[in-house]
Amino acid sequence: MNQFVNSVKKFLVSEDGPTAVEYAVMLALIIIVCLTAVQAVGTSAKAKFEAVDAALQ
Repeated sequence: MNQFVNSVKKFLVSEDGPTAVEYAVMLALIIIVCLTAVQAVGTSAKAKFEAVDAALQ
């Protein structure tokens, strides 16, 4: 049990823990930006296709 406590202390003191959290936050923000961009492009493409459909009818 003492060895487990020591390993947890080493992990908390080292820079690996905060770095992993920072990378996870950056990844989440990148995913949000990508999803927003895809949604915007999809909405724009839908409007173009609807305009073409209306012009063909």
